Amino acid sequence: MVAAIVALLGACGTGEDVATEIEPQDPDLVAAGEPLYNSACAACHGFDLRGTDRGPSHLSEIYRPSHHADFSFALAVQQGSRAHHWQFGDMPPIAGLSTDDIAAITAYVRETQRTEGFESYPP
Repeated sequence: MVAAIVALLGACGTGEDVATEIEPQDPDLVAAGEPLYNSACAACHGFDLRGTDRGPSHLSEIYRPSHHADFSFALAVQQGSRAHHWQFGDMPPIAGLSTDDIAAITAYVRETQRTEGFESYPP
C-alpha cells in the first residue's frame, strides 16, 4: 500500500519536488560515478544525461525513482533492457562494470536528477 502511494505521488509531481524525492547522494560516490557514466553510458544517454539519437534522457521523468528504482539501473546494465518507453531499440548489457561501479553511476545519475530536475515524457 505504501509503495503504491509513493508511486502515485511520484508520478504526479514535476521537477520542482525532486529535492524531496531524491536524497542528496554521497559526494565521493557521485565523483566516482561521473567518469564511469561518461565512459560507459554517455555515448547513448548523453554527457549531459539528456539523451542522444541512440538512447533516452536520464533526466526524463520516466527515470524518477518512483518509476525506475535504483535496482532497475543495475538490472539494465547487467542484463540489458528491452525497449519499452522509446523506440531506440533494446539496450544490451554493459560489460566490465562492477556492482560498486553501477552504484557510483546510479548515485551520479540521481544527484544530477536531484539538482537538474526532470523533463516531461514524452519529450
